[in-house]
Amino acid sequence: MRLSNTHFTFPVRVYHEDVDDGGVVYYANYLKYLERARTEWLRTLGFDQRFLKDESSVQFLVSRVHIDYLRPARFNDLLVVGVKMARCARASIGLVQEVCREPEEVLASAEVRLACVDAASFRPTAMPRSLLTELKRDH
Repeated sequence: MRLSNTHFTFPVRVYHEDVDDGGVVYYANYLKYLERARTEWLRTLGFDQRFLKDESSVQFLVSRVHIDYLRPARFNDLLVVGVKMARCARASIGLVQEVCREPEEVLASAEVRLACVDAASFRPTAMPRSLLTELKRDH
């Protein structure tokens, strides 16, 4: 995936708090960038995660993530995080995400699986029909 093929992108600036002593983004912070982009992607589809939890009693949990770190991001870089849905089922979503410095300079590439769970029991449950319909339409 390249950002030009991505359904949604979200800008992220690298701050001093994101980097190690060498000025390179600490590896775990990429997971935060991916999470922010996924949250904003759902929001643009009209589904705020707080609303899903409060009104539909569901939430999304990361059940699997595979990430390849290809190049370092550094302090003050402006990054773009892409989100592209690869698969959508009743109770899970498969995404491909990239963190890029420019549309063609991929720094990290990830495959993420989200599980839809009941907010009280954390057991898998079907997504609300309205969300599932929108995801399939958007895909």
